[in-house]
Amino acid sequence: MEFTHFDEQGNAHMVDVGGKQETERLAVARGSIFMSRECLRKVTEGSVAKGDVLGVARVAGIMGAKQTSSLIPLCHGLNLTNMTIDFQVLEENCEIQAICRARTTGRTGVEMEALTGVSVALLTIYDMCKAVDKTMEMGGIHLEYKSGGKSGEFRNPGRGR
Repeated sequence: MEFTHFDEQGNAHMVDVGGKQETERLAVARGSIFMSRECLRKVTEGSVAKGDVLGVARVAGIMGAKQTSSLIPLCHGLNLTNMTIDFQVLEENCEIQAICRARTTGRTGVEMEALTGVSVALLTIYDMCKAVDKTMEMGGIHLEYKSGGKSGEFRNPGRGR
């Protein structure tokens, strides 16, 4: 596998995607936050003092994904055509999963936007709940699926998930 973000002298540079075909691109990323039973109950009941945790985290994840090129060096700015953040509450594990779907038509993929969306959504949950539970843990952030472009479709088989 060749690293494309470095020139012949080893200097970092932005990849030139000008000659690539525009295709419809989709990426789905997922990650989790684990918390105490009490904290999860407050989130699901809507009784966290800072307000609607999942509603705010959804908006924050979308906003974060839209800022990906400002946060990740050498990442192209994209015109996102659709961005969603959804949550799955897994009570038996005291876990909330964030799932981000990013879509565009362009010359480069939206994987980084989907991963950033998940990360920012989880960080927002942490921020809004830290007064209730300082032991929360985030993890398992990964690309689940991508389509479009020269490399086509990718489904993550998972690493022990």
